[in-house]
Amino acid sequence: MLQPVVRRTWAPRGQTPIHRSWDRHDRLSIISALTISPRRRRLGLRFRIHDHNICHGDVMKFLSQVRREVGGDVTVVLDRLNAHRTAVRKMRERNPSGYHFEWLPPYAPDLNPVEQIWGHTKYADLANFIPDDLRHLGKEARRSLTSTGSDQSLLRAFIRHAKLSL
Repeated sequence: MLQPVVRRTWAPRGQTPIHRSWDRHDRLSIISALTISPRRRRLGLRFRIHDHNICHGDVMKFLSQVRREVGGDVTVVLDRLNAHRTAVRKMRERNPSGYHFEWLPPYAPDLNPVEQIWGHTKYADLANFIPDDLRHLGKEARRSLTSTGSDQSLLRAFIRHAKLSL
């Protein structure tokens, strides 16, 4: 993800903006969850950034951290990523209480509000951004996700886009 997402932009006539970057294949993987407080219906965004591909162990640890932060039982809605399926199977074997799992239909990213968050981060906040290295990319991704997570109207728009009700 060190290659910039190139987006159309405005520039004075005859002065095409040119971004120079090198061919890098380093990347970050980010796992995230949208949370809804049961009483106030306030939305929150939890995320963790990894410098490796996310595996089922990372998913299990993340879900445990989210449950600790939120407190109480949680309902988790997941897409059908292989790491998610393996994590759910192992969590059910080890700790069947405290979690309720629901699955999104296969091949339905439009029903997943977290996909809207990724789109906003990549194509709005980090469009045409050229990081110096992974640390720089991680810092900007964290800034973008933190900003998005604090914007209730934006999070609610992502929920509405997925045609979900709160």
